[in-house]
Amino acid sequence: MFKEIYENVQHTTPLVHSITNYVTVNDCANIVLAAGGSPIMADGIEEVAEINSICDALVINIGTLNERVIESMIKAGKKANEIGNPVILDPVAVGASQFRNEVTFKLLKEIQFSVIRGNASEIKTIYEGSGTTSGVDANEEDKVEEKSLDNMITLCKNLSKETGAIIVLTGAIDIVASEKNANIIYNGHSLMSKVTGTGCMLTNVIGTYCGANKNNILDSTSIAVAHMGLAGEVAFKKLQKADGGTSSYRMFLIDEISKMNYKKLKEGANIENR
Repeated sequence: MFKEIYENVQHTTPLVHSITNYVTVNDCANIVLAAGGSPIMADGIEEVAEINSICDALVINIGTLNERVIESMIKAGKKANEIGNPVILDPVAVGASQFRNEVTFKLLKEIQFSVIRGNASEIKTIYEGSGTTSGVDANEEDKVEEKSLDNMITLCKNLSKETGAIIVLTGAIDIVASEKNANIIYNGHSLMSKVTGTGCMLTNVIGTYCGANKNNILDSTSIAVAHMGLAGEVAFKKLQKADGGTSSYRMFLIDEISKMNYKKLKEGANIENR
């Protein structure tokens, strides 16, 4: 199954439509290419439905919201639902403002999402119906650690039951959960949190994997998360040798996503089922 999921991405080159924020749009496009997909970044309401009709997956990221793009997101999401394409939501900084909260819950009402990916504070806000975040980062008390892992797994499973989506909670430890199953991914490096857009990039890697494996969203998402995390680990080793900083790390990260192969991913992925 692991090999089939990975090779489906490489052999089919899934076309990923990403309505994302303008802070990270270029990195998101490049990470899709690096992972084996093909990106298209279109947010005009005049074309989003037509664009979706030729794509394999849709990513919706609320990082930089405005009234115009909200309607484009809904129209694109409904078209993707109609044709059976996976839709991935990245609820960036939900909880930071009432407007952002309202938009997130409107999207959840209007669109059936296949995957919802966020940090612990974002996922808790969606589950509880309200909350606060420290900008785009998780609150300190929401950090995922071994002592809080079981509670976070339960939260993710419950939210999956409520939404019908696979829930991805990312942090020092990553959780990918359906209503009944959870995969815990221990790959990654703490420096990833110091580079703007790594979460946005991961959501697009998930879109790439899901677009090529529409019948196995849980495992495809888990492998996508491991792919990103493992690339982060290898990138940090190269960064140390180069005596670089966060800008170099961003470059090495995208490099390692593109240089990944099945053998390296299979050997390096640290996934535990619970």
